[in-house]
Amino acid sequence: MTVSVFDLFSIGIGPSSSHTVGPMRAAKRFAVALAESDRLTEVTRIRAELFGSLGATGHGHGSYNAVLLGLEGEDPETVDTASGPRRAAEAVTERNLLLAGKHRIPFNGDTDLVLHRRKTLPFHPNGMTFTAWSGDEVLESRTYYSIGGGFVLDDDGSGSPAVVPDPTPVPYPFRTGTELLDLCTEHDLPISKIALANEVARRPEHEVRAGLLRIWSVMTECVRNGCATTGVLPGGLRVRRRAADLSRELIAEAPANTDPLAAMDWVTLWALAVNEENASGGRVVTAPTNGAAGIIPAVLHYAAKFVPGVHDAKIVDFLLVAGALGSIYQQTASISGAEVGCQGEVGTACSMAAGALAELLGGTPEQVENAAEIGMEHHLGLTCDPVGGLVQIPCIERNAVASVKAITAARLALRGDGRHTVSLDKVIKTMMQTGADMKIKYKETARGGLAVNIVEC
Repeated sequence: MTVSVFDLFSIGIGPSSSHTVGPMRAAKRFAVALAESDRLTEVTRIRAELFGSLGATGHGHGSYNAVLLGLEGEDPETVDTASGPRRAAEAVTERNLLLAGKHRIPFNGDTDLVLHRRKTLPFHPNGMTFTAWSGDEVLESRTYYSIGGGFVLDDDGSGSPAVVPDPTPVPYPFRTGTELLDLCTEHDLPISKIALANEVARRPEHEVRAGLLRIWSVMTECVRNGCATTGVLPGGLRVRRRAADLSRELIAEAPANTDPLAAMDWVTLWALAVNEENASGGRVVTAPTNGAAGIIPAVLHYAAKFVPGVHDAKIVDFLLVAGALGSIYQQTASISGAEVGCQGEVGTACSMAAGALAELLGGTPEQVENAAEIGMEHHLGLTCDPVGGLVQIPCIERNAVASVKAITAARLALRGDGRHTVSLDKVIKTMMQTGADMKIKYKETARGGLAVNIVEC
């Protein structure tokens, strides 16, 4: 196992893990590299270029501001979500940038940060190049790729850079669903215990548990914020925030509500709340991406509210199982909407949530794998077609629908014995093949699907 649960679940900001979190991390990495080379004070100009999907939808996804803040040394986990947009705007209007938070240089918003709408770098649609000059001399130039979920790769010149494996030896290494199930059978362990043992190889168990409960606390805070905020979302579409009104309605109806499907209304609420916060640039947990950030919190809130006996240890197990399943997607496929469409984001999150809920409800490893497979199978071919390049339509409602699908997938799998025709590995392979066949315009470019059939306001 090369991907930690803390890589799949990272605290960041909206609206996009690949287009906001990734570019901020890449820009900071470049600024830090300059500082560590002791040439920071020689820099007189920085130029950042964003290609492919980043260039096509960067403004709507917050990429422009993210790069500026990253170059100033900000990190997605700690950046002030309230003052960040103002600081980025000041860099443009005042025409200067505080590089790495230490060295002030001139900055021209028209020429020093360029979004190429029609140019794409060869390795991945989310490519970025940063160049630093001292006068006419190029001091440093580096290319990075934001491959989804906030993961950033350095271009190592090979033409196919890869995630650097965690060198920590783990007791139960796996890359595929089959390998994971074989480990569970051989050692008579549930998936959560396999995942926990691997995490404990990296850090003490109490730190693993505390870290995952912190992830959960950020998820719950995000839901609270979403349920308390009214108004419209930024970006020009004038999309009305609905979570606050829905929350008040459900609370008022709760004492006398006999609707057997009322629980699904709560699931919808929690997903809407998270993704409205994400769309507004708020603090969210990348799970495993920002575009799909509402699904795992919504399903876990469902478990905490409606499933008896769900306490902190169960919540930790849920996140461990979801992380183990997500690591299979990260290692063998893609979670980038720009690479494979929304099937790789919402589909993956649904799969992770379904499998995690199945174990929480008492499922065997085989039933967990079946639930995860069902969650992805019924998202195959899902395009990424954000209207106006914003993570709002259809993204917010899509998270709500996928959350309900995850619960259905878990319950369906638990009604079986784990035996099924299509394996998780086969459906992941199919997802990748489908993404390769999908036209570019349906992969986070805002040039296909709803993005061209809905008139922007």
